[in-house]
Amino acid sequence: MLPTEENLQKMTGKNGEAPFHCDLLVVGGGINGAGIARDAAGRGLSVVLCEKDDWGGATSSASTKLIHGGLRYLEQYEFGLVRASLIERDILARIAPHLIFPMRFVLPHDKSLRPKWMIRAGLFLYDRLGGGRRGRIFEKSYMLDLHDHPLQDAYKTGFVYSDGWVDDARLVLCNVAGAQEKGAVTLSRTECRRLEADEKTGLWTAALYHKTPDAMRGRNIQITARCVVNAAGPWVDSFLPKAVEGFKARHAIRLVKGSHIVVPRLYKGDHAYILQNDDGRIVFAIPYQNAFTLIGTTDESFTGDPAAAKISEDEKRYLCNAVSRYFTAKIDEKDIVWSYSGVRPLLEDGKENASKVTRDYRLDFARHHSCPILSVYGGKLTTYRKLSERALEKIKAEVFRDCGEAWTENAVLPGGDFSPAANFEALLKTLLIEYHWLSRGDAERFLRRYGAHTRDLLKNCHHQEDMGQAFGGGLTAHEIDYLMEREDVQAAADILWRRTKSGLHCSPAQRQDIEDYVQQRKAKK
Repeated sequence: MLPTEENLQKMTGKNGEAPFHCDLLVVGGGINGAGIARDAAGRGLSVVLCEKDDWGGATSSASTKLIHGGLRYLEQYEFGLVRASLIERDILARIAPHLIFPMRFVLPHDKSLRPKWMIRAGLFLYDRLGGGRRGRIFEKSYMLDLHDHPLQDAYKTGFVYSDGWVDDARLVLCNVAGAQEKGAVTLSRTECRRLEADEKTGLWTAALYHKTPDAMRGRNIQITARCVVNAAGPWVDSFLPKAVEGFKARHAIRLVKGSHIVVPRLYKGDHAYILQNDDGRIVFAIPYQNAFTLIGTTDESFTGDPAAAKISEDEKRYLCNAVSRYFTAKIDEKDIVWSYSGVRPLLEDGKENASKVTRDYRLDFARHHSCPILSVYGGKLTTYRKLSERALEKIKAEVFRDCGEAWTENAVLPGGDFSPAANFEALLKTLLIEYHWLSRGDAERFLRRYGAHTRDLLKNCHHQEDMGQAFGGGLTAHEIDYLMEREDVQAAADILWRRTKSGLHCSPAQRQDIEDYVQQRKAKK
């Protein structure tokens, strides 16, 4: 994957002023924008993808880290959304086996909330909505005795079902890398500030501004595009009125904040828990980074700048109380070692309760002075690939009738060119033989981050000493160098909280050492 600076050089003439033309400009480098850019580039379109911050730096890296059908959406009668999500879950597990793997979820039964027959019926339906694609990756549900689980005595029985775990930030990054492999120009830290429609030519002129992380200097870029995709996530309805004179958004979104907390590991085992609450919402407790438990999410209506979203004290208490109600171990705010919040742009459907607002999406195609633009409203991580495919089908029908056909269902993402399940273990064993000096923990961590590209990371490394200085949290100078050269890293936070989750395992002093190293390395360029 080329860093942004090298992508910028592709777009700049000898005098630094030559215009650059593309078929499709995609604004927004979250999961939907990255997925659309990859799909479009693979159909033969020339694509520019721009993101004002880091790839997946907002909503797409602030999820519950699940690829799932959405069991709770059955109660809202969104059977079509659940079925589509379950089908996509199986497809994504096949094309990104290094990032997505099955996880078992335990649902303790609380007879004061839902009767057993209702839960059993819901899980029966959940098991079957995905159709014949389920295969052997995701197992069916069953009822179990909870006597050996770390739960309070009131919870005697429960249910088990399967869904998928995902590294959300790396899923975005793999789609960006996949778009680049197909020829797309990808620009992080590059804001689309202005769009002008030329009715005579039918072309958009876009004014882009590329900034450095410290915002001390930048570069103005002007390009033209035949079509624009507005995939700005929580900024989808505010971006176009600011960028395009006279443009009015045609659909409303509801901004809903979801917050998560991370605490020291609450229990042994690789399974997660799904906890029902008396307000109708559910909270997940999920094994995280071996030493921690991830707890979330909340659903709160949000106003203001999505980039400034932070967890509130009420949200912290809510999540702690949800866990303490079920587990024998009690937690409170002082146990929280990390928290994060993201703002989801949901379709406004008039529901008062934020947790009941639909997670489905809408693709809105319009022409402004004859220039085509597609806006993406709503959506969820699990259905991003299908959303991208449908977006391209709409663009193909309206603008690029000669572009290629759908292709992403059977095309693995970068690093995913091995089969899931048992073959991951086979790849791990092979890696430990080839690099005998690697610990099993390091090898497994690398495979979960880079998949089959782990060998690229370890190229020219023959001993542990070749990995360079160890900074803590499992990070070495060699891996940081690789991330800066291959994954468009501009700041230590990109590494600590998105490319890896090593920030959880580092002390403040170690995080500062990593920040200093990144800045020193950038200064040498």
